[in-house]
Amino acid sequence: MEELIVLGTGNAAVTRCYNTCFALRCGAEYLLVDAGGGNGILSILEQQDIPLKHIHHIFVTHAHSDHILGVPWLIRMIGTRINQGKYEGDLTIYCHRELEEAIRTITSLTVQAKVCRHFGSRIRFQIVENGDVLDILGSRFLFLDIRSTKAKQTGFLCTTPSGLRIAFPGDEPCPDFLREHFRNADWLFHEAFCLYEERGKFKPYEKHHSTVRDACELAEAIGIKNLLLWHTEDKHIRHRKKRYLAEGSPFFSGNLFVPDDGERFSLRK
Repeated sequence: MEELIVLGTGNAAVTRCYNTCFALRCGAEYLLVDAGGGNGILSILEQQDIPLKHIHHIFVTHAHSDHILGVPWLIRMIGTRINQGKYEGDLTIYCHRELEEAIRTITSLTVQAKVCRHFGSRIRFQIVENGDVLDILGSRFLFLDIRSTKAKQTGFLCTTPSGLRIAFPGDEPCPDFLREHFRNADWLFHEAFCLYEERGKFKPYEKHHSTVRDACELAEAIGIKNLLLWHTEDKHIRHRKKRYLAEGSPFFSGNLFVPDDGERFSLRK
């Protein structure tokens, strides 16, 4: 994986940015991780110059609306291109078993049968369970069940051919039992629902989320080199980067990033 393209940075209820999802680029191909809550994913991909013909891999972490509802739109558009002879190869959707049923059901209820008929052939599901290891676009992905109490959710540890390690525990705080998997990773992509000083206002802990300070303290404790924070509230979106960096920097000695939608980061080691 050579580049991270941040497609969205917000939590489920945002209106000033898109829901958190991202793409990992390897050459001309892309792995999408989640797709946000609707057809906004299509315009975002267009803005980022990510052609659908170069998307053959989608990983879906869990069934919450802000992560899954963009997927049927991608299936619709890619399936239409398959029917038109404008899409080479197959689309693989990686997810846990319960998510396959959810994605198939939502899509079958909202997308034409002439697209859904490609399920099992040109549009395939690859079920991933805790501990499964797969090669995707030349990188090694170790899939990890984060043991969420809200909805079954899968994260991953990606190791690139150069040895770069990318840790992603989904949209909940990294649980204790995954810390050793992620220790000394080059990158940690972590949720930060709000500032620690505003925890009384946004109540992140009640929603199984963390604050900027919490995420930074965690990253420092396990030796992360580069920490990227997203899945945030959006009430002060214009000043979010400055405020989050100011709160987090005293607690994390590595490189701290608070991206806006559309930012890109080199992942070369």
